[in-house]
Amino acid sequence: MAEFLVKVADERGHVLEQVESAQTESEVRDRFAQKGYLVYSVRSRGLLTSGDLGLRRRRIKLEPFVIFNEQFVTLIRAGLPIVTALDLLIRRQRNAGFKALLDDVRARVRAGALLSEAFEAQPGIPRIYTTTLLAGEKSGNLEEVLKRYIAFQRLAVTFRKKLLASLVYPALLTTLVVAMLIFLITYVVPQFAQLYKQLDAELPPLTVFMLNVGVTLRNYFPLIIAGLALLAFVVWRWQRTSSGAAAVDRLRLSIPVLGDIWLKYQIAIFSRMMATLLSGGLPLVPALETAGSSMNSRLLSDAIVHAGNRVREGRSLSASMEEAKLFPELAVEMTEVGESTGALPAMLTSAAEFYEEDVQTALSAAMSLIEPVILVFMGAVVGFVLLSLYMPIFSLGAGIGRH
Repeated sequence: MAEFLVKVADERGHVLEQVESAQTESEVRDRFAQKGYLVYSVRSRGLLTSGDLGLRRRRIKLEPFVIFNEQFVTLIRAGLPIVTALDLLIRRQRNAGFKALLDDVRARVRAGALLSEAFEAQPGIPRIYTTTLLAGEKSGNLEEVLKRYIAFQRLAVTFRKKLLASLVYPALLTTLVVAMLIFLITYVVPQFAQLYKQLDAELPPLTVFMLNVGVTLRNYFPLIIAGLALLAFVVWRWQRTSSGAAAVDRLRLSIPVLGDIWLKYQIAIFSRMMATLLSGGLPLVPALETAGSSMNSRLLSDAIVHAGNRVREGRSLSASMEEAKLFPELAVEMTEVGESTGALPAMLTSAAEFYEEDVQTALSAAMSLIEPVILVFMGAVVGFVLLSLYMPIFSLGAGIGRH
């Protein structure tokens, strides 16, 4: 028998976690479902170990996945059984990898598994999706829950596209600056080094420094690139560990202006996600657990999990968020109003809309400042390199003029 880590919630929303022995994941789910628990997740202890090492499953592309769900909801609304709907969508699917995933989902559903169980067994499926499916299955309102999930992901895709569009020009400028510097230092500077070596002229210290830098980079360029690639790989692996992710996130949040924008962006995602889960009928604590595990910010993820623990102990969500000292004051206040009026999902939606607009405005303002800074930096560096290279020529010209 294999061992599985099981996370379940009782009728009051209390989340329990324990190790259970069984032959398959489905057996574990059926065992706890028969006892009246809401089965939150079932994971092999082997997969848990990989997760502790920081290894994550590769996620599927969001837009094709949203399109699939839109078509799936349409077929369900028309009255087709789940297996028949999957058959139709699999035949129309052109992506081989996603088609194989759906084939496995269909096979599991035919074998008696819940749709949420079948998708949870697939690599790369977002946790919020499987949790949403589970809530829809338990409430008997799968179509409505999926429609809310689709609306959430559509807004997320649109928002992300707007952010990426605002970053295109600064990224292009930065790439051009780096390419120009590499060309100047690895090609132009060594050419001047050969010229001055033939002239056997006395060179200013600034020129000597620049020539030494250029010649060194040209001679050891492959080794430097290999070293940088190795360093990038080490940092990449380190940031996928718990401590590394927290350190990188702490550094990201400490960056002036951009750190605040990043935090508001994550708060917008958290608010939109919580509104979707709560509207789908999921209890507050499991919704916090799902949202916390789905965040890109490790510090915010830990703060959400901590808030969920405090809510389980009887504290309000707004007080738990305020205790974390990471959530903006406005987000805490809007959550408090939502709790006091009994309209928490609607208030979280309003918070998400506010922060999404705030992020777009702040990012546009930041980019309008960053672009001229990049241009000034590029001009200063290029001017410094050219000045250091042409100083001896100016000196030689002045000497010839005196003679």
